[in-house]
Amino acid sequence: MSCHPPLIVTRADPGGSATVERAKAMGLDARFMPLFEARPLQWDVPDAADFDALLMTSAQAARLAGPDLARIASLPVHAVGAATAAAAAAAGLRVVATGTRDAQSLIDAMASQKIQRILWICGRDRSDFDARAARLVPLPVYAIDAAPRPSGWSEAVAAPAVLLAHSMRGAARIADLVGAARSHLSLVAISRAVAAAAGEGWGQIAVAAQPDDASMLAAAHILCQKAE
Repeated sequence: MSCHPPLIVTRADPGGSATVERAKAMGLDARFMPLFEARPLQWDVPDAADFDALLMTSAQAARLAGPDLARIASLPVHAVGAATAAAAAAAGLRVVATGTRDAQSLIDAMASQKIQRILWICGRDRSDFDARAARLVPLPVYAIDAAPRPSGWSEAVAAPAVLLAHSMRGAARIADLVGAARSHLSLVAISRAVAAAAGEGWGQIAVAAQPDDASMLAAAHILCQKAE
């Protein structure tokens, strides 16, 4: 039997479908309603000798960067979250550190290790971080574009439900589409910054213990059980 209320997954594929599968395996009534679509961008391969390490803050970077990623595979990868680390490893990269909090915490850790030249494989739309004394060079390899509002969205958020917010952009768009009447809805955010981007007025907001799907779904499961 599925746990109610439903869980609404809004992240882009391929991650979105994987999240739905994991949620259903946990007995959650997961519904895939993507608010974004991911696509690769053309990018120029830099000289790996100009950098000391790669920073990856999203699994989409590894999935969508394409075969040219192999040309900078000599650089060690510092990844935010287990999913990003797994995607980087699957792309043939060497992961040396996996951050269990947010991107800024991982950058702070890199700076404390005197890593001076960091190539950030990222999306076109990204947050700003304090690189401390390091040189942080963003290299966009993918874009996440807004998708049309999914069919059935209005009906899904009109009743109690739990929504997942995997990014600040995602949280902001969820909040915009839901509107001010949200006290009957719960939100699970991948980080405190993402929770803040969702604004106030939610019935409940939970922040994942770690920045990964497993922690978000564990939090969502608790919220669903409370609501039953």
